[in-house]
Amino acid sequence: MRTLHVIGSTQMGGADQFFVRLLTALTEAGHAPLAVTRAGSPIAQALASGPVRQLHLPLANRWDAWSWWQLRRQIEREGIGLVQTYMGRASRLMHVPAASACVHVARLGGFYKLDGYYRHCDAWIGNTQAICDYLVREGLPAARVFRIGNFVPEPPAVAAGELARLRTGLGLPPAAPVLFALGRFIDKKGFADLLHALARLPAVEAGRAPRLLLAGDGPERARLEALVHALHLDGRVHFLGWQERPTPYFRLADALVCPSRHEPLGNVILEAWSHRRPVLSTANEGASELIRDGDNGLICPLADPDGLAAGIARLLALPAEARERIAGRGRATLDAEHGQSAVLARYLELYEHLRTLGRRSR
Repeated sequence: MRTLHVIGSTQMGGADQFFVRLLTALTEAGHAPLAVTRAGSPIAQALASGPVRQLHLPLANRWDAWSWWQLRRQIEREGIGLVQTYMGRASRLMHVPAASACVHVARLGGFYKLDGYYRHCDAWIGNTQAICDYLVREGLPAARVFRIGNFVPEPPAVAAGELARLRTGLGLPPAAPVLFALGRFIDKKGFADLLHALARLPAVEAGRAPRLLLAGDGPERARLEALVHALHLDGRVHFLGWQERPTPYFRLADALVCPSRHEPLGNVILEAWSHRRPVLSTANEGASELIRDGDNGLICPLADPDGLAAGIARLLALPAEARERIAGRGRATLDAEHGQSAVLARYLELYEHLRTLGRRSR
């Protein structure tokens, strides 16, 4: 069955990265998905050097009659049996012709507004159980709501020399624990909470005070940099900028900290598990579903710098072998529930199921 995948994003967040991964995996597995993206977008650029076919459309945030018409035309021209849309813009624009047998499934990675964006679709994919439960509570038919998680790529090897140069360049003392956090610098990611927590950790000698590597960018960068100075954390927090290749920093780190106040899934947790790093996360939606406290990660209170500081202290007090055990359990969870082959198989099974199920009556 030929599939069309539509995304109108202009950034490269977690959903966008997963779009690239899934379509690349589908293509490499012998399928021929057609990606509809915005010309010049980070997603289009990421796919440009790979095997995935692309069609560029404006996919404007306003009413875009040209894209609407071209999407419907592609269904007929390409003999598309299933369209999968990602996030609100693409889902709103995609209206399968009434006479077509093509099925429209929308993938949601958050608790988004449904009216005007998603309710007209034939089926829905949530990447967590909480999102699926939300969709059903909002009145979508449970028999057409499906849970399929994300997968992350296997991390590449990093030469020891590169890690040594990075450590030296950052000025990381040999005895200092290294924490890593990454994401967009927006309020819901909780990076301000993390900085307050770091400042509240018990005092230790300068060479043993934890260092924080903070990768990302966004509208709150200036505020976070000012907060570092106000909390007297200069020299202990390193702003790395947006990292397309974060693997070296995962390798440098002793643990990943996810301080998010709101996180539907938590791709950063999956990435840390892929690098066999222990994870400390606030009890956001995604982490609460992924992590079993004390087994495959550690959980601390949400939006609570004191609780986050206690969680960091708890993590750093663990013996090395205990942290390794937690990291290993995280990796095992990743392989069992979020491995590429398992997730890809679930998508292919769902596509075949939806082909048989057909469109829903409105």
